Amino acid sequence: MKLTFLTYNEYVDPQVTQILKQLSIDYYTRWEQVKGKGHDTEPHTGFGRHASTNVVLMIGIQDESVLPSLISAIRAANTTARRSDEHIRLFQVPMELMV
Repeated sequence: MKLTFLTYNEYVDPQVTQILKQLSIDYYTRWEQVKGKGHDTEPHTGFGRHASTNVVLMIGIQDESVLPSLISAIRAANTTARRSDEHIRLFQVPMELMV
């Protein structure tokens, strides 16, 4: 089992939604209006010059067979991004228990 976090600019939300739909991933916890700054990106503070914010999805994945397809789809989406701010970031950690 894995716990996966997707972090991305709210601007690319339709693209992320499409990826999840294609992979039949219809389970996640969503945080909106998340503020932060990544490597080689502008800060996303929600106001002023950096008015956009991020979205974070937490996905508890029991069937790990979907992970290679998810990672591949995100890598493909990132190749079409015009700027690094539009990249989808995936963070994966072991998940010991889901009740």
